[in-house]
Amino acid sequence: MFRDVPPAVGRRLRAVGPALLDAALPMSCPVCHQPTGNSRGLCLSCWRSIRFLEEPWCERLGTPFPYDLGPGTLSAEAIANPPVFSRSRAAVAYDDTTAALVHAFKYADRTDLGPLMATWMARAGRDLLSAADLIVPVPLHRWRLLSRRYNQSALLAGSLAEFGGKPHVPLVLVRKRATRQQVGLSREGRAENVRGAFLVPPGQKATLQGRSVLLVDDVITTGATVEAATRALLRAGAAEVNVLAFARVVGGLA
Repeated sequence: MFRDVPPAVGRRLRAVGPALLDAALPMSCPVCHQPTGNSRGLCLSCWRSIRFLEEPWCERLGTPFPYDLGPGTLSAEAIANPPVFSRSRAAVAYDDTTAALVHAFKYADRTDLGPLMATWMARAGRDLLSAADLIVPVPLHRWRLLSRRYNQSALLAGSLAEFGGKPHVPLVLVRKRATRQQVGLSREGRAENVRGAFLVPPGQKATLQGRSVLLVDDVITTGATVEAATRALLRAGAAEVNVLAFARVVGGLA
């Protein structure tokens, strides 16, 4: 029954303190909405269904291999279509369970899930986090940010910055034009949709000069969005860009 509480009501309850929130909205799994007792995470059943991405994987893309092919091995995709970023990693495979988790975090005001998701990301991308000089989220266009009220990628980036003791610089990269939602577009359509969509403001370029940037997003599907964002960062003077996401599609579009 509590899963039907309007988001605006949930926000007001959160504002008055955790104790009242727990009393009014018993903690439930963000995926299946079953009670979770005193945990704000997932229920045991949903937890067990998550596919965490681990080595062995492609050194460039972080896509998993069925068996170990040796250190530094690249996937066929990375060889045929080398990305402009140096490396990418994601914490989990994107499937029905993780899609529901991302949806709750992104659209249903479950911003309390951010630190948990970032913890998984920090584990998967510990080498990238350690090498980063700056952490930059994939930005939303200002009109989408106004309607959504928060940028989910910026929340993840902020938590990662705290974990790694790294500067979080969300204003370094902006989305200069509104784009269509990527859902439902082909690989080519996604690339065209975000081509030239990102910009580093002139006043922010000095921040990037010669720095290693960790670019943070919630989901990687084809990689079109992070590729377009990476190009803008490299043009502005970043020495390299690595990408860390919560989830990635493995084996086709979602």
